[in-house]
Amino acid sequence: MSNSADATPDLVKESLLYKEFLAEREEILRHKWIESEKAGHDIGFEKALLDWIVKHRSSWRGQRRQQT
Repeated sequence: MSNSADATPDLVKESLLYKEFLAEREEILRHKWIESEKAGHDIGFEKALLDWIVKHRSSWRGQRRQQT
């Protein structure tokens, strides 16, 4: 039973969904850094997340789809 439990993290890490999550998270963190620099202070992850979703998510996803 421990073999299947040990394999689960690798299976998750190799999934397309997890890779897309990581790529999106990286973009949100990049956006957070840029907007924090503009504001002169850390805007926080939640504000950056909401701002990125509203302003950039759909075009980012469209570009990702075109690449594959």
